Amino acid sequence: MSKKNEYQGHLIREVYPDSIAEAMEIEPGDVLLRINNQKIEDVFDYRYMIKDEYVEVLIRKPDGEEWLLEIEKEYDDDLGVEFENGLMSDYRSCSNKCIFCFIDQMPPGMRETLYFKDDDSRLSFLQGNYITLTNMKQKDVDRIIEMQLAPINISVQTTNPELRCKMLHNRFAGEKLKFLDDLYAGHVEMNGQIVLCKGVNDKDELKRSIEDLMKYLPFMRSVSVVPAGLSKYREGLYPLELFDKEEAEEVIDLIESYQKKAYDEFGLHFIHASDEWYILAERDFPEEGRYDGYIQLENGVGMMRLLRDEFYHAFKELQESEEYPKLKEGIARTFTIATAKLAYPTIQEFADRITEAFPKVKITVACIRNDFFGETITVSGLITGQDLVAQLKERKEAGEDLGDTLQIPINMLRSGEEVFLDDLTVQDVEEALGMTVKAVESGGKDFLDAALNLDYHTERNNENFVYIKAYDREDE
Repeated sequence: MSKKNEYQGHLIREVYPDSIAEAMEIEPGDVLLRINNQKIEDVFDYRYMIKDEYVEVLIRKPDGEEWLLEIEKEYDDDLGVEFENGLMSDYRSCSNKCIFCFIDQMPPGMRETLYFKDDDSRLSFLQGNYITLTNMKQKDVDRIIEMQLAPINISVQTTNPELRCKMLHNRFAGEKLKFLDDLYAGHVEMNGQIVLCKGVNDKDELKRSIEDLMKYLPFMRSVSVVPAGLSKYREGLYPLELFDKEEAEEVIDLIESYQKKAYDEFGLHFIHASDEWYILAERDFPEEGRYDGYIQLENGVGMMRLLRDEFYHAFKELQESEEYPKLKEGIARTFTIATAKLAYPTIQEFADRITEAFPKVKITVACIRNDFFGETITVSGLITGQDLVAQLKERKEAGEDLGDTLQIPINMLRSGEEVFLDDLTVQDVEEALGMTVKAVESGGKDFLDAALNLDYHTERNNENFVYIKAYDREDE
């Protein structure tokens, strides 16, 4: 066996303060070799082996010395370490070529990481990613059941095996649906996703999929239905079309008809339409109770309802507070909020409520058109720095007063960094527009606090970049 394939253990990158690892004098640069005398294949093994109240952990120090640590702890307590590789093994790339895949709709010349397709079940547990099951073998499913890892998020698309093979362009995609039966029998909690493609898996096929998936209740806790995102870069790809208002209404009606059936029997509404359908159909979003605790929030289900409810609750509390009269007269600022088409009506509504209540506050809500990917892309997470700069520059040159601050939703930037999707930085945008850019997170109360420049939490990463806990995130 070559040295490359020999088991080398797992390098520890970080040790959390006040953790078990710190107490045991484990340090960054140490290598985890074994737990209870067993090798650790990946993060699944680690999470499973470390659970017990008594564990023996073998660590190798940078000088080659090995420490065998006997640890007594609470059940499920972690060591408190981060590894150099979060999965503790290589990432599994996607083996499908889905007819709706957004990565296939990316223009050439972007950074290499944007073209990587993952389909790794471990990322489902760690990051909430949705997987197709096509990369999994029976032993992988058996291990999930044995370890009771949950929830697992599954991109189903359709329960028609032949159609699933066609949609994923993978001849094994249909037979992998059998893993749903295994996970159900093993009492593993699941969430599902259906990316709806017009004329492909909608109408009767959608009805079939919903009815088939309801058989996995209550262990399949939810299924979201989201429309396929279509960019302008689809040359040579499967011909797909956008849904219209009437078709969106049909999708909603079908989904809501099954929600009542599921709730009556299991106390879960189960099947959910993403926010895009309600906006396209020009219907109000469902009430909070129908989202089952916002179980599919990160999939664009209920984001706008939650944002609205949080904002108006915070707005009412503020107006009823003793400080309100003083704030009303004292707060004066002019600034701009940039968002995308999907959230624009809601953000504009919030801005109107604020400026009505605070006469010295002026807010411009800029709806940024997605010229980079095409106008059919309406979520803020896919707005590029160049579109932001070009369209706001045009407004400034036309004499519009945008103020000295530009607030953007944090999902316009790469996670944890100051870089837009097209590699422009926050500093690039600030210099081009002559404005301070403040990236803000989701939350209705935070949106209000940031808009009024109240006592909200700020964290300065460097002299040009400020995070503000605030508003408006939609994930593609």
